Amino acid sequence: MRLNEPRLAPLSDAELPPEVRETFGGGPILNIFRTLAHHPKLMKRWLVFGNHVLAKSSLPPRERELVILRIGWLCRAGYEWGQHVQIGLAAGLSQAEIDRIPAGSKAEGWSELDRALLDASDELHADAFVSDATWERLAGLDVQQRMDLVFTVGQYTLVCMALNTLGVQPEQGLASLPR
Repeated sequence: MRLNEPRLAPLSDAELPPEVRETFGGGPILNIFRTLAHHPKLMKRWLVFGNHVLAKSSLPPRERELVILRIGWLCRAGYEWGQHVQIGLAAGLSQAEIDRIPAGSKAEGWSELDRALLDASDELHADAFVSDATWERLAGLDVQQRMDLVFTVGQYTLVCMALNTLGVQPEQGLASLPR
């Protein structure tokens, strides 16, 4: 975690605007949403795109989570890492795979597609561009999946920037960001 305390405290149940409570029904509301609830109009519009990337993307869930965790690690976003370790395990990543994400594509044990996804994530993070060589290595993905890959990296880079800057603190029991 970059900050030990939030810069913008998450809203309590009593402070949540009615439209935010309505969005989540009676379910639990994570700290990210309690923090974004300070700006309900922004949150509402962001959730539409975030929902596509997380739930309606053409990328298979395991590959999506591999990319999200890599970006979380590259951005040093502890909250994002902790949330997506759980999601990644549920999506089919093994704990051993999660443990080697910080080492990137050079780590032993990745498939060629996994290596290409990790390299594309690194390139987008570093240069906002996927090289021709890496793009060709992504040939196992169709056009929509490649587009979803780019937008997944962009979405989660944005999320990591917000989480880190606002100091959103993780819920209890989440995995810590590896060094």
